[in-house]
Amino acid sequence: MSDPSLAVAVRAARNAAAVISDAAHDLKRLPAFSKEHGDIASTADAEAGNAIVTTLLAAFPDHAVVGDERGAARRGNPDSTWCWIVDPIDGTANFVHGYPYYAISIALAHGAELTHAVVLDPVHDELFTAIKARGAQLNGVALRVSACSKLEHALLGTVFPTRKSPKLEAYLPIFHALIGRGAGVRRAGACALDLAYVAAGRLDGLWVMSLKSSDVAAGALLVQEAGGRVGDFAGGADFLRSNEVIAATPGIFSALRETIGAAMS
Repeated sequence: MSDPSLAVAVRAARNAAAVISDAAHDLKRLPAFSKEHGDIASTADAEAGNAIVTTLLAAFPDHAVVGDERGAARRGNPDSTWCWIVDPIDGTANFVHGYPYYAISIALAHGAELTHAVVLDPVHDELFTAIKARGAQLNGVALRVSACSKLEHALLGTVFPTRKSPKLEAYLPIFHALIGRGAGVRRAGACALDLAYVAAGRLDGLWVMSLKSSDVAAGALLVQEAGGRVGDFAGGADFLRSNEVIAATPGIFSALRETIGAAMS
């Protein structure tokens, strides 16, 4: 897909990936887990975030950039109707431990509408991209969600709330309900990449009940442009604000939402 905004976002992701790759090599040289691992990860997150922000604002100085990570604090024009939503390393814990499942997530929104998305898996060099109304791709090849039509046959992704999260108690009945339906559940630790996997048909659906907008913005557009559905637990579409998201192939979306709703009632 040829598009100036997408091209800049891809370049920003590649620049961040170079920083992350260097840090990953540094982590491998450490003999055992220590405070130094956390220091390297924090530095990589900040430097990767700065690489993304610098690249985006060099091309679009009138845009805003927001992100929940330290390296991507609010910058640019805060009053702009164009806003980049970035996460330099989604799956930081995986990155620190050398678990090869983390990603760079970059989305562009115009007002409340997501228009562009990039999710880059730097370990496997998989580049997921999407443009509103123009589809989604993986390394230039068109993506479609799976044809799964029964929740009992679905492979689902999720993100566990942390043990200190007030949402953990509400999450567990949902987990039990879905396991009880026979659905396979995977928790890999990077929400943006999980959503990209839904778009690619590798997962049939995903539910998350504690997230940041930077975790889900790019991945949500990927799913939508690959033919999937995305919404919140209450039946609405304001998942960027609700901190809850359901994403799935159309064949199981309603059943997934209904099962979650019943478990929460």
